[in-house]
Amino acid sequence: MSSSQLTGSSDGFGALRQFARRERPLERCELCSLGLRSDHPHLIELAKRRLLCTCEACAVLFSGQGVKFKRVPRRIVSLSNFYLGDPEWNGLMVPINMAFFFQSSLENRVVAMYPSPAGAMESLLALESWNEISANNPVLNEMESDVEALLVNRLGYSRGYSAPEYYLLPIDECYKLVGLIRMHWKGLSGGTEVWRELGEFFKNVKACSTTLTDTAVLEEESHA
Repeated sequence: MSSSQLTGSSDGFGALRQFARRERPLERCELCSLGLRSDHPHLIELAKRRLLCTCEACAVLFSGQGVKFKRVPRRIVSLSNFYLGDPEWNGLMVPINMAFFFQSSLENRVVAMYPSPAGAMESLLALESWNEISANNPVLNEMESDVEALLVNRLGYSRGYSAPEYYLLPIDECYKLVGLIRMHWKGLSGGTEVWRELGEFFKNVKACSTTLTDTAVLEEESHA
């Protein structure tokens, strides 16, 4: 190998080393442009259902105002005694066995969404169906409007789940789930990668959750 080839090779490895050391662009607060930690809070813009990454100061400033933005909480609660039978689920008319539900304060109704390769899709939700589910599960009355959701996972044994899973969790986790499916879905059935990512998602959610045994647990979480 000639000296010129060695020099070119050395320069190439140097460039690779510089690329490897290059830091990722710093994520910034969408309200004040301050640099953010990886575990930064989120606000939701109510009218557009849009999540914003924010610093702690901006999140505190807008917490509880409920006019344009609301802060997304962090509690995750596993609803182990949740009741949702097949007739009640079928009455919701959700086309897949996974969905999330949240109370919209602006529209004064419960919104039903399900993830798809094209993003979050809204499903028509009969008020009577939701009222019946709420009556069977009073914990839903403690769900904070706009920023918390009921996440339902009824994917079943064929996808590695022994039983349906129900969580009360932050709305940003639901949109994270939507993003995973949109990013990793391949072909008609999704492919092995998307199901692996879904398995990891629900594994992490379960690990971070508090299991609800009574209403007092939920109230304690909400004031933490």
